[in-house]
Amino acid sequence: MTHQGGCHCGAVRYEVSGEPQHVALCHCSDCRKSSGAPMVAWAAFAEDQFKLLGSAPVTFNSSGSAMRSFCPKCGTGLYYRNAEFLPGIVDIQSATLDDPDALPPGAHIQTAERLGWMASAHGLPAFERYPG
Repeated sequence: MTHQGGCHCGAVRYEVSGEPQHVALCHCSDCRKSSGAPMVAWAAFAEDQFKLLGSAPVTFNSSGSAMRSFCPKCGTGLYYRNAEFLPGIVDIQSATLDDPDALPPGAHIQTAERLGWMASAHGLPAFERYPG
């Protein structure tokens, strides 16, 4: 199975093939700071399952050996590599897939750093669109 994805403006595109090693929602503070979101969905693939299709992203060393790649034009976070802790792995931000529903998360990770209010976030009122 092959999946494609990319940034908001379409400049940076990628393709992953095969099955991911895992798909998870990460609650760590680095993910929160880099995305501006309370958590980030990740799908981990082996390096040989990942192929860059569009323009080259910009890569930022966010901490230690953590390398976060994002679009230089629109700023969309796309993927993460960490040769020290995840050798040979490319962790893509699975919400950037063309069909993010294709790879649903199977776990929450780094919950020791989860925001306190996230424990009850799913109990909040829900609206299909912005409430009137």
